[in-house]
Amino acid sequence: MAPDTETNIRVGTSAFTAAGWEGAFYPAGMQPRDFLTYYATKFNTVEVDSTFYRTPARSTVTGWSNKTPPGFVFSLKVPQSITHEKCLEDCDEEFKTFVDTAEILGKDKLGPMLLQFPYFNRTKFKSGAEFLARLRPFLQKLPKDHQFALEIRNKNWLDDNFTQLLRECRVALAVIDQAWMPGLAELTSRLDPITADFTYVRWLGDRKGIEEETKVWDKTIVDRRAALSRWVDYCYQTTRRGIKVYAYANNHYAGFAPATVALFWELWEKRRENA
Repeated sequence: MAPDTETNIRVGTSAFTAAGWEGAFYPAGMQPRDFLTYYATKFNTVEVDSTFYRTPARSTVTGWSNKTPPGFVFSLKVPQSITHEKCLEDCDEEFKTFVDTAEILGKDKLGPMLLQFPYFNRTKFKSGAEFLARLRPFLQKLPKDHQFALEIRNKNWLDDNFTQLLRECRVALAVIDQAWMPGLAELTSRLDPITADFTYVRWLGDRKGIEEETKVWDKTIVDRRAALSRWVDYCYQTTRRGIKVYAYANNHYAGFAPATVALFWELWEKRRENA
């Protein structure tokens, strides 16, 4: 866990439950209803994956809030029906329902909401410009009193036109470590990934590759120390610019997301000591 003084950076995991976490992260025998409360004693933020599949019940969101202390932050994925199935068309009411539900967390606990788009082939959008034409009016209507981040999986669309639109709308580019997307060095050599007053980092890894080795997420099986060292530098320099960092580790990155976060903080402390 980071020192409390690190108010400009929050690091957690993508979801707070996973096969293999009981006994490896959660104490053996702990009831699932107690998982989130325990999680919040170890981390100060979580990216909620379940909202990707559907807008949660209002009672569920109330429960999340009640089980976490003041200052704990939830980042919520926007439902896939909006980003994948409807691709931002005819979804205003559905999106409003999602945001209204998220607001139950209150300003203290509601962090960024993530628009995670899939890889689009040319049958859906012939070019990045065509995607931007669809994206622009949607982003321009986003409520200004909330934070939004946006992730794309078409690497050739990551250009100045794309980041400029995000910058105009104060939407953070989700900077990801994912198998087929540009690495951090390549991305930052091409453009400035900071497009809002915060940045959103996701350590995703190679889902297909790691699932060929395991589907139980109870230990590290991929050495990510060198890569995380580069991410520590990126996050450290970003916070020095006065930009807040939200970063989330997926189990598919190294095999056990809580251990990835622990390694990040170990490397972060070394980076601070050498500053």
